[in-house]
Amino acid sequence: MSRSWRPQTRLVHGGTQRSPFGETSEALFLTSGFTYERAEDAEARFAETQEGYTYSRVGNPTVRMLEERMALLEGSQECIAAASGMAAVHAVLMSQLRSGMRVVGSALLFGSCHWILTQLCPRFGIEVELVDGKDLAAWERAFSRKADLVFLETPGNPTLELVDIAAVSELAHRAGAKVIVDNVFATPILQQPLELGADIVVYSATKHIDGQGRCLGGLICCDAELKKNVLQPYLRNTGPGLSPFNAWVLLKGLETLGLRVRAQTEAAGRIARFLEAHPKVPLVLYPGLESHPQRALAQRQMRAGGTLVAFRVGGGRQEAFAVMNRLELIKISNNLGDAKSLITHPGSTTHSKIAAAERLAIGITEDMLRLSIGLEDPEDLIADLDQALRA
Repeated sequence: MSRSWRPQTRLVHGGTQRSPFGETSEALFLTSGFTYERAEDAEARFAETQEGYTYSRVGNPTVRMLEERMALLEGSQECIAAASGMAAVHAVLMSQLRSGMRVVGSALLFGSCHWILTQLCPRFGIEVELVDGKDLAAWERAFSRKADLVFLETPGNPTLELVDIAAVSELAHRAGAKVIVDNVFATPILQQPLELGADIVVYSATKHIDGQGRCLGGLICCDAELKKNVLQPYLRNTGPGLSPFNAWVLLKGLETLGLRVRAQTEAAGRIARFLEAHPKVPLVLYPGLESHPQRALAQRQMRAGGTLVAFRVGGGRQEAFAVMNRLELIKISNNLGDAKSLITHPGSTTHSKIAAAERLAIGITEDMLRLSIGLEDPEDLIADLDQALRA
């Protein structure tokens, strides 16, 4: 029945399991372990012939509610939770890869994702090729040889460059590869990668899903076979499980995800247009603007432009820092998706471990700032940006 619910209803009611007490809010099962009526029950649960829980690293009722709700929202058969977004990315890659396999990825990646692909994978004899994500010809050349996995993020962090999910998925499947999409910037409210041909979707639930900067979490949306036979054994035995408390916080965050993302997106569009018209801003990158170089693709695969805006201020790192330091309302932080508006300098923070020449090649200039729009009044945010830019 719940599969027929519309997205906002799924965000509030999906996956709910009530205890005999009939609580309104989802129960928090803050327990590390579980007891059994008989020794035979413990044996049966470990043999997986009896339903039930054994240990919260393996499974927990509160965590399961979050997984079920997220699967309903994403439209996936299953979802599995991890301790953080990067735990989810690491698990979805390393649980499937073996020596001799090949991964193709978009060159524009979050710094830690870039590290896993370029530094960790080669240690285990895994070949990795990164391509210009916006260039379909580059993807086609990469898939002239067999591939096993594809990893991409769209919109990309921090330049909001887009990858054509449908086209890349079609090319990847011909080459024998599964497609993994990091959908954290768009959120499931604005983009549905599975509907566009992707096989797996990963999230840092720390961002928009929590939405208030409280806790860490990661989610992997996939088919039931991958969860049962690949991801679940990997996460169970390596240990990066999501805590029940964090799962409960994220469940509460999902209830308002649609409301927050739509409000933040509307504000982001207004702020992007303000920045585009500002004499001190030479470039604004936002998928919702007519000037975005991939505007047509954004309209095809996204419902709106999202909550992030990237812009340049000219004058290099020194001027970027000066603008940030003059802000009064907008806070300096490398997080995003928060109720509070946050700004960061990617070149010195989230992407600082990537070589300077490589950063420049993927569009991360020294004067680029990434702005995550919160839930403040947009006019106050515009006033704060204006005074910081004009000072």
